[in-house]
Amino acid sequence: MLVLFIQGAGAGAYAEDRLLADSLQRSLGSGYDVECPRMPDEENVPLQLWEAEIDARLAVARSPVALVGHSMGGSVLLKYLCERRPAPRLAGLFLVATPYWGVDEGWQWNDVLLPADAAEKLAGDWPLIFYHSRDDEVVPFAHLALYAAKLPRAIVRTFDGRGHQFGNDLSEMAADIQRA
Repeated sequence: MLVLFIQGAGAGAYAEDRLLADSLQRSLGSGYDVECPRMPDEENVPLQLWEAEIDARLAVARSPVALVGHSMGGSVLLKYLCERRPAPRLAGLFLVATPYWGVDEGWQWNDVLLPADAAEKLAGDWPLIFYHSRDDEVVPFAHLALYAAKLPRAIVRTFDGRGHQFGNDLSEMAADIQRA
């Protein structure tokens, strides 16, 4: 199964998130192929270029794909799936430390605001799971509750002591992907 891992944003984000993707690959084993493409201009996140990269990766997939997003990568995937009709064949959407945009002055990025009908657009029989650590030093833990309210079908998994980079350990996510 293909697992497409979309990195977060900021200087050095790809290198940091590559460690998360490698952890996921180790936990999943050889029956899975975790792809973690270097997204263009990781400091500025040109949404159209990131979406074009996702389109290109999904276009060649021969089976349903598990989509994984870390931080900004999760925001991009949520917006991407809300805009794609029909949605790509998904084995699930798995999001780590994803910021909720539009909540206050510190979290504004209109390009990725979820539409009012996001719950309808993200409906499906595939798992939608959020992972967040209470001690995340980048994305406030309170953002997780906002997603839970906006997307009632979502499963939320909370952690302690994992920080924003989850201690470079996505073994719990791997177990969820294997169940999908």
